[in-house]
Amino acid sequence: MTSELISLSKRFHLSVVAQGKFSQSSDELTGEQYLLEVLRAEADAREKRAIAERAKQARLPTYKGFNEFDTDFQKGVTREQLVTLESLEWVDQVFNLVLIGPPGTGKTHVALAVGNKAVENGYKVFFASMDTIMHILKTQEISVKSAARVRWINKCDLVIIDEVGYLPISKTEANLFFSLVSQLYESASLVITSNKGFSGWAELLGDSVLATALLDRLTHKCQVLNFEGEGWRIANRKQIF
Repeated sequence: MTSELISLSKRFHLSVVAQGKFSQSSDELTGEQYLLEVLRAEADAREKRAIAERAKQARLPTYKGFNEFDTDFQKGVTREQLVTLESLEWVDQVFNLVLIGPPGTGKTHVALAVGNKAVENGYKVFFASMDTIMHILKTQEISVKSAARVRWINKCDLVIIDEVGYLPISKTEANLFFSLVSQLYESASLVITSNKGFSGWAELLGDSVLATALLDRLTHKCQVLNFEGEGWRIANRKQIF
């Protein structure tokens, strides 16, 4: 590899050559074939960097895939439904997804599988628990980090809010949650996991009118999946005797 090739690669930001990551010998290929292999390697490297950056911005806490989900254990969700979710066509159509059921029944697994698949396929994603979302929204005026998170959320194609209803929220927080759902309405898909059915959201938000208005926006274009039974961790608990 000549010094001129390395210099030009740096100039045009071809990192796989400039950083010595492309090892194919030009002696084995014609000029056109060699250039094609360089460009393929560069495109692959850039896509991997883009996925890594989207994953970092998404704040997904762990990797979960659709194939790992046990539909034999969680009979409230079918393999056909998972295939539909994995296609992500519903995200293109700006549909929402609400996953309802007791703790430990697989709601977060499905939400993470959706998030990870979306990141891999070029979508902008953000994941946070309800508690974290509330902290971000309440501190965006005084925290640079929170303000940056809000800017990213507003750019996202998919926003995942986990554990809605697990912790009580104040009137102020209920209003912030309503404002967020309204702001993202028909501009981004929302995935929400909750241990409360919709009938319990008036109590959750402390205002039946607010709950009705929020659910009207959330469920306008929405798929609801109900998760059944006891949690996986309880069913598979380990005992000392």
